[in-house]
Amino acid sequence: MPQGPAAPPAPIPPAPGPRPIGIRPLFALRDARRRWPFAARAGLCMGVPVVIGWAAGDTAAGLMATIGGFTALYGSALPYLYRAGRLALIAVSLAFAVGMGIWAASVVWVGVLVVALIAMVATLLCNALAVGPPGAYMVALACAAGTSMHAGHLSPWHAGLLVLGGGGFAWLVHMSGALLWPRGPEKSAVAAAGDAVARFAEAVGTPRQDTVRHWAALAMHESWAALVGYQPIRTTPDSTLYRLRRLNRELHLIFADAMRAAARDAPMDHAVPDHARRLAAQAQHPSPADATAGEKELPHGGPGPVGLVRQALSAGSEQLLVALRVGAAALVAGMIGAVLSLDHAYWAIAAAVLMLHQGFDWVRTVQRGLERLVGTWVGLILAFGVLTAHPTGLWLALTVVLLQFSIEMFVVRNYALAVVFITAVALTIVSGGQRVSGLGGLLLARGIDTAIGCAVALAVFLVTMRAGAAARIPSAIDRTLEAVGAVADHLADGAVTTPGARAARRDLQLRAIGVLQAYDASVNSSVVRRGDAERMWPTVVATQRLAYRVLAACWALEQVGSGSEAAQHGVSHSLFSAHGDDQLHRALAALADAIRTGAAPAPLGQVPPFLSTELSTLHESLVQTAPDS
Repeated sequence: MPQGPAAPPAPIPPAPGPRPIGIRPLFALRDARRRWPFAARAGLCMGVPVVIGWAAGDTAAGLMATIGGFTALYGSALPYLYRAGRLALIAVSLAFAVGMGIWAASVVWVGVLVVALIAMVATLLCNALAVGPPGAYMVALACAAGTSMHAGHLSPWHAGLLVLGGGGFAWLVHMSGALLWPRGPEKSAVAAAGDAVARFAEAVGTPRQDTVRHWAALAMHESWAALVGYQPIRTTPDSTLYRLRRLNRELHLIFADAMRAAARDAPMDHAVPDHARRLAAQAQHPSPADATAGEKELPHGGPGPVGLVRQALSAGSEQLLVALRVGAAALVAGMIGAVLSLDHAYWAIAAAVLMLHQGFDWVRTVQRGLERLVGTWVGLILAFGVLTAHPTGLWLALTVVLLQFSIEMFVVRNYALAVVFITAVALTIVSGGQRVSGLGGLLLARGIDTAIGCAVALAVFLVTMRAGAAARIPSAIDRTLEAVGAVADHLADGAVTTPGARAARRDLQLRAIGVLQAYDASVNSSVVRRGDAERMWPTVVATQRLAYRVLAACWALEQVGSGSEAAQHGVSHSLFSAHGDDQLHRALAALADAIRTGAAPAPLGQVPPFLSTELSTLHESLVQTAPDS
């Protein structure tokens, strides 16, 4: 039953501080397990086109085709059916970008405009559709590289077909896992969700519970995306996908139980995390016995690609701001490179796009620029050695394979170290297999280009940093309270499994996650905004607790009333009584008004008992942060 007595609120954990920045993080090694299969696949997809080009007597064409090999860097966690379409779009995008880059290369200013436009559009689409790393960067780099490839004998359409061929080979290699592990990505997602839920169950009743709950919520969201959002909805009860969905639903019920226990600040039984881990282990070999309920219990999927792009294009969208920021930085960096006659200005554009396309906060943007700058200058030394040695034929292919393998082995562990190899492989590909004259001057120009690109990216970030960025947290909280009200309406009606209710629950889950992401972005912003963010930390935690308490009540109601509409209505009535829904909406309106104005909130009044602890905690946090408190 979701009903329960009000409990004293759990203590608010200390506010997380900003990320480290400076020289020390350059030498930090992060954990990244089992990267070698991914790295080997990437190296293979880059090396084989070189071998084919060499065997055909046109090494430059083979190196051109390696740009299509970047397709292998995308979509590793996606289910294979969905992955097939995503990778095909990536390969076509890379081919189109290279063709446009070569077409525009004859006129410097046209080339700069084309690269800036493609970088901006690719950034918007990749962020809207959650393409993931390396995102828009490779598309922009492909276009920029097309303006400077040593392959003058290739027309734009010919180069595009070569890149498409390289992308097609990468598609085949990337999809080959479906022959041996057709549901491998889905199984991995459920297993990861089980481990995250187990860690949350262990953390309930400790100061870590709010942070660990956030990561468990993210893992559950990603597992449902793999099982529902990237899948055809209907399956047969004897299918592996169906059984994985049943396992994931059981994990989500454990997650809901843990959220209710966290609301009471009461530790869970030690058997609960063990059970979650057993379910995670079962994901590798789900048994038919796990299929015990209908597909109607599935969470609601996402809004679809068109809806996501429409959201990204809406006024005030962070994704739109990032895309415009990338376009402006690419245009300015390219213009500066052209004015200074730095041969090909694409390197400056690439550096600017790299720093901005993921929409990082200020701290991460600065750190990424430092990593890019240091890694590039060290990488120029390695590139000098490679280009001086001038490997040809199979040795050239082996060099490209080893460099790309090294990139993927280190890009997660230490980005600055990965950039060393990125610099060397990029210059090797752009050389077209020809011996480069004036090598020292060329490498110096590339180093200067990178410095220009990094400086421009930081300048554009500062100029476009919203004056209202300090309102990012209040805005995220306001949207979350609005979503709480929408879900509460369905909860009060005892109808939490209708399509509308599941869509509202999905939106509330995402907005609860977004509150912490807004805090993270703000605390890693300027010193002034950092202080504002840290003062709002108790309100962030209280808002998340309220959201997850409502979501937990929905899962409990769904479980109690499974197959019985009358039972669901009875439980919802006990939660809200006669006027509980109206009381909750009045309380949410008062809290939202305080969030928008910054003033102390009006007294709460009577509220539904099962949410009294969370609402009181949120109310008290706003009283404490009000200017006149």
